[in-house]
Amino acid sequence: MSEQIKEKETLEALTKTFEKVNGIVQRDKRVIVETDAEIIPGVLLYAKERLKFTHFSHMSCVDWIENNQFELVYILWSPEDKIQLIIKCVINREKPIIQNIDNIWRQANTYEREIREMFGVEFEGLIGAKEFILEDWDDIPPMRKDFDTKEYSSKHFFDRPGREDAKDVRTVITERSGEEIPDFAKKYSRD
Repeated sequence: MSEQIKEKETLEALTKTFEKVNGIVQRDKRVIVETDAEIIPGVLLYAKERLKFTHFSHMSCVDWIENNQFELVYILWSPEDKIQLIIKCVINREKPIIQNIDNIWRQANTYEREIREMFGVEFEGLIGAKEFILEDWDDIPPMRKDFDTKEYSSKHFFDRPGREDAKDVRTVITERSGEEIPDFAKKYSRD
């Protein structure tokens, strides 16, 4: 077991530089911190420029509907120290706005556009067409927990003109394979 020296140094540098950052060394090669959304660009830029977390690995969003919040998760990698840094912040779900960070890592633009479309999070200063993956979407963002996938599918994919002969995908697979639909899936089948 290592002493996690670099991990502890990373955490200490962040918590001493930013008053509103706290976190843990989760294990070897992984540090997780939480901060306020208002200082995310500064924390990310500091991690990149001063701590050498030069690789932007991923960005995701979690819908904590029960807390009326979205959690944004930024995952960075330091090729030099071989450490993963996970930076998290929460924003209000009712008015989800946060600063765009694609001026720090250009590839963040793709993640931000996807999160905007799938969760409804607005990134101040983000440049890119509103329509990214979904075409002609007029419902609430589909990755929000209050989006009813079953209702939407029934409304848009089964009972449309020209779809009178539509079959449930499970039924088609069952007919093709000869296997029976598992009991847990039967309640979702139309046939």
